[in-house]
Amino acid sequence: MSVVQISELRAHAGETVTLRGWVVTTRSSGKIAFVVLRDGSGMVQGVLSKKEVPEAPWAEFGALTQETSVALTGVVREEPRSPGGYEVTVTGLEVIGRSHEYPISPKEHGTTFLLEHRHLWLRTRRQGAIARVRHEVEQAIRDYFYREGFTLVDTPILTGAIGEEAGNLFATDYFDLGKAYLAQTGQLYVEAAAAALGKVYCFGPTFRAEKSKTRRHLTEFWMVEPEVAFNDSDANMRLQESFVSFIVARALDRRKEELKELERDTTPLERVTAPFPRISYSDAVTRLNQLGSDIAWGSDLGGDDETLLAKEYDRPVFVYNYPKQVKAFYMKENPDDPRTVLNNDCLAPEGYGEIIGGSQREDDYDRLLARINGQGLDAEAYRWYLDLRRYGTFVHSGFGLGLERTVAWICGLPHIREAIAFPRQIHRLYP
Repeated sequence: MSVVQISELRAHAGETVTLRGWVVTTRSSGKIAFVVLRDGSGMVQGVLSKKEVPEAPWAEFGALTQETSVALTGVVREEPRSPGGYEVTVTGLEVIGRSHEYPISPKEHGTTFLLEHRHLWLRTRRQGAIARVRHEVEQAIRDYFYREGFTLVDTPILTGAIGEEAGNLFATDYFDLGKAYLAQTGQLYVEAAAAALGKVYCFGPTFRAEKSKTRRHLTEFWMVEPEVAFNDSDANMRLQESFVSFIVARALDRRKEELKELERDTTPLERVTAPFPRISYSDAVTRLNQLGSDIAWGSDLGGDDETLLAKEYDRPVFVYNYPKQVKAFYMKENPDDPRTVLNNDCLAPEGYGEIIGGSQREDDYDRLLARINGQGLDAEAYRWYLDLRRYGTFVHSGFGLGLERTVAWICGLPHIREAIAFPRQIHRLYP
């Protein structure tokens, strides 16, 4: 007798197998009983007939409760009306671990309650569907860069250099060397790697200590950051639209059932193909003013501005060349308008806002040093970063894509907190 997963039942029709998993629901008419089992690979219904099974399995069935873990043995048979198209006629049932008063019942629960029980909330069909879409997006990211000849570079989580705003750092004492910071980005390090390997990327957790409570923010999130030697800002945007289109197409192709479970209208996702429309920051401000926003030139786009602007397009849109004063020190000054830098944000439609921030990097030593000093940063901490401009400087560009925002958009989630297994927010560190 084989121990198999539910997803493998098609290959075992007519055979006696054992499944191991957790009870979702049970019901009984007195003589016929039904148990729905999940094992992580799928769900299946087991059918027990009182007159055909031994007394012990029938008695065990009567004691089953939600989320009891069991080993269920029976004959696999085709049943088009059942989940996955197969049922199991049960001949044996063994309880592995009992579940008493499981806190998440089929009734409605508030979000606060569910987040307090996140370790159990993950077991629901909806959360399982989100997790599988996230997995598919992560695999698509790795497959895309492998196909395109990129090399993965693992960058440090503890760093002495600031990549973004100094006020958004988690700091810790680092032995006798002073303060270390949880990395806001791996970008500075992949810039160094790009000079060695040409096309590189890093992919891992990043941390932002900004006290934001919006539906788009987490304090710990995952980001993928490619960097390409000799790519300018225009080439950088072409890479982004190719990359995003690939990810969305993969999710649509391989996660149809999960998106259906999430009741996601996939029509907007089907329009996500390159090229994406582009609008300069200056033109975006003009357009936003026409649409009723009071944004003034020189201010960064807020979430409401991003949503308002993105509604004008049927796919992601690039906003490029923002004011220098609202962007990071490492961005290349725009030679055609020194007030701005050669950067872009990629805004997702349907109100999901920025999923990518990218730029051409400042490759001139003196200009970069002036920006570092101008922002009050410690030039000594960036000595190694400045070396990249002293020894064979080169045009290069890159970007960062936020994984959770992208997953939330693809899944159609109302809040980013469901896009990661254990979300970290300013008011939540448990479980």
